[in-house]
Amino acid sequence: MLKGKRGLVVGIANDHSIAAGCAKAFREAGAELAVTYVNEKSKPYVAPVATEVDAPIFMPLDVEIDGQMEAVFDTVRSQWGQLDFVLHSIAFCPKDDLHGPVSQCSKEGFAKAMDISVHSLIRLTRLAVPLMPEGGSILTMSYYGAEKVVDHYNIMGPVKSALQGTVRYLAAELGPKHIRVNALSPGPVQTRAGSGIAHFDALIDEARRRAPVHSLVTIEDIGHVAAGLVSDLSAKVTGDTTYVDGGYHVMA
Repeated sequence: MLKGKRGLVVGIANDHSIAAGCAKAFREAGAELAVTYVNEKSKPYVAPVATEVDAPIFMPLDVEIDGQMEAVFDTVRSQWGQLDFVLHSIAFCPKDDLHGPVSQCSKEGFAKAMDISVHSLIRLTRLAVPLMPEGGSILTMSYYGAEKVVDHYNIMGPVKSALQGTVRYLAAELGPKHIRVNALSPGPVQTRAGSGIAHFDALIDEARRRAPVHSLVTIEDIGHVAAGLVSDLSAKVTGDTTYVDGGYHVMA
């Protein structure tokens, strides 16, 4: 399904992260991948995934450090010359702001959450477009808390709402270039990122109880859908949010 395509995966934290599940699905479908890690501390946790997917490009990318994103794309340009898809799977909010009520979120915390979780997608897209002269696909990760109030998701709800709005506007702007921009909205998964949310175990239990399939999604489930969305099978799908949550989002 992805044979002959090349993609950049940003946001793998470890072997259990959603981005890792996506990277493995991309590779299984035939894609060649570039993989990034945040810093030297995270590198040992990401390296096994990069090895498993045979990534010829494995570089640091902290979206808060000027020049690192440009360096990644410069390497992609010099080694490959072009890019077919990008997976953006990063989000962050300072712990005090994440765990507090929205009304108490600090200006600095909100700005940091928006920069890392949303504006980084804009910056990645800006650099990816010149490498997609014949079109391509950009995919990011959202969550149901962007649309409805989810207990304890707090300020990340408005942040993910901004992310979904950004997806729609990027899709409209880049459609004439045949570059598609979409979001995936997985159900809760036991990942390092998810564990940062207060009372995450209760959120997991609620999702399992209320979802029509009465089970949680896996990173493999998410990866399979991600592979389909960046493939030519989804050539006319853009500006959309696709749910991989066992049907949880349809329940009142």
